[in-house]
Amino acid sequence: MSKTIRGSLTVLDIKSIANKKGVELPFFTARVQAGFPSPGDDYVESNLDLNQLLIKNPSATFFVKVEGESMSDAGIRTGDTLIVDRALEAKDKNVVIASINGELTVKRVWIANGKVFLKPENNDFSPIEITEEMDFDIWGVVTYVIHKV
Repeated sequence: MSKTIRGSLTVLDIKSIANKKGVELPFFTARVQAGFPSPGDDYVESNLDLNQLLIKNPSATFFVKVEGESMSDAGIRTGDTLIVDRALEAKDKNVVIASINGELTVKRVWIANGKVFLKPENNDFSPIEITEEMDFDIWGVVTYVIHKV
């Protein structure tokens, strides 16, 4: 599935959580310094399950892969995977996956003077004012952005 609105960030693919079983990985409790490492800080204190850390509502959570630059100033770039929670109520300034007239987009909700806007995080793009004439729905709130560095 690939939908876009006015040259904005595109949702390339939507995936649900298929693996209900967690995977625990070593969790080092030592803080990582931007200087010299401490030799005494290299032990594992516990295991960490990324599902437990990143996903609060598994049955209402899905992943989307994105393409585009309209949210680049929010740290969302082409190729990133977003974790989206449908159980959360979208509030002012949340980043959301929204459907406008059947097309999907990733934007920040902006409420001003009683009006609702979907605001890009890139000055090359314009906000979209949501009107009563639009078929508008929020699919979920973006809770995490996963990208390679």
